[in-house]
Amino acid sequence: MLITQNNLSVREIRETDFESIVDYFLKADKDFLSGMGVDTCKLPNRKEWSKLLSDEYHQSIKNKKIFYVIWILSNEPVGHSNINKIIYGQEAYMHLHMWDTGKRQRGMGGEFLKMSLPYYFDNFKLKKLYCEPYALNSAPNRTLKKSGFDFIEQYETIPGWLNFHQSVNKWCMGLKKFQLLYG
Repeated sequence: MLITQNNLSVREIRETDFESIVDYFLKADKDFLSGMGVDTCKLPNRKEWSKLLSDEYHQSIKNKKIFYVIWILSNEPVGHSNINKIIYGQEAYMHLHMWDTGKRQRGMGGEFLKMSLPYYFDNFKLKKLYCEPYALNSAPNRTLKKSGFDFIEQYETIPGWLNFHQSVNKWCMGLKKFQLLYG
């Protein structure tokens, strides 16, 4: 499946995308990663990360622990979204990443997010999709609000395997709201 709107499109990850995802994290500025809530000491090395991506890529949809879609601008990959903590037929947690610093905060993230949602709800038969961005990272919080996600709460946690202890904003979109807004 390829979802296209204007010069933006979203597709499922391919093996040729692994290097770009790994580079996004391993070559990023430490202050940028910290601003997203990433603990740079927890980043795996290139070989470990590539193996993780490959292992998940080859799992059946019902057995995936992580699933990625690639964001494309004018036929060039510029970012990705992924879900993890997947409970097939129930829920998952979403992440949003714009790779190219020149493309950030230009309004494309919201459009890419909207085009990513069908992959998650349809492929994984989700009833709820959550996102827990770092509370101090305003960009994803604004994007989630504008895209129709409901704010649930703010609390302290370690939201993922790459993160430090932080305050997060928990957002949710249920299946009915997804169908109403985007179905």
